[in-house]
Amino acid sequence: MRVLVVTAVPVERDAVTRAFGGPEERVALPGAELHRRGAFDVLAGGAGPAAAAAATAFALASGTSASGASACAPYGLVVSAGIGGAFTPVTPLGSLIVADGIVAADLGAESADGFLPVTALGFGRDRFTPPPALVREVAAATGAAAGPVLTVSTVTGSAERAGALLAAHPGALAEAMEGFGVAEAAARADVPVLEVRAVSNAVGPRDRDAWRIGDALAALTDAFGNAASVLEGWNSHEDLEG
Repeated sequence: MRVLVVTAVPVERDAVTRAFGGPEERVALPGAELHRRGAFDVLAGGAGPAAAAAATAFALASGTSASGASACAPYGLVVSAGIGGAFTPVTPLGSLIVADGIVAADLGAESADGFLPVTALGFGRDRFTPPPALVREVAAATGAAAGPVLTVSTVTGSAERAGALLAAHPGALAEAMEGFGVAEAAARADVPVLEVRAVSNAVGPRDRDAWRIGDALAALTDAFGNAASVLEGWNSHEDLEG
């Protein structure tokens, strides 16, 4: 069994693959390319939940083996990974977050009484819960904070919006754009999911000069280097909920 890691953009993919030793193999998929090192396949699936879901679903369905030939369901774990904004000062710039909940924060409807999540409309779901034991092990291996990570289709750009998100999702540590899409695809393939984020900026008014993208990418590399054995070994766990 293998681990599929899905990022948004190539610079995040490359930060993850740098964590793993050995030669790199590249496996072409329609519209994408897997970068394979050891037990890890790393894919830049595109920005936003829709692109992330499509890329993840296609990789899971394609199930390429080490030789590039088709194989059935080779993945034991899917990880959404990359940089993201955090609700500081709980999670400062350059720190790591592992999601104990992957939440669709803006999937739903506006109403006179405020935002209604998609579940209040009687559709689907708005949250996935990664295996708690895996969250604990990865947090311990990397020094990451554990808490909810919000998936948004529009990145927050104001203090008012940041406040509204925190009011709706108390305890949220970060926002990003792909986790829920990756989780949706993984769930349909019956594969457990995890989300790991390195903090590049604060959620709120956009100030590109204050972002620390390089530091966040370096932290992402360190995270996967430190957690590689945990992630690879997770396939042997029998209790995905404990």
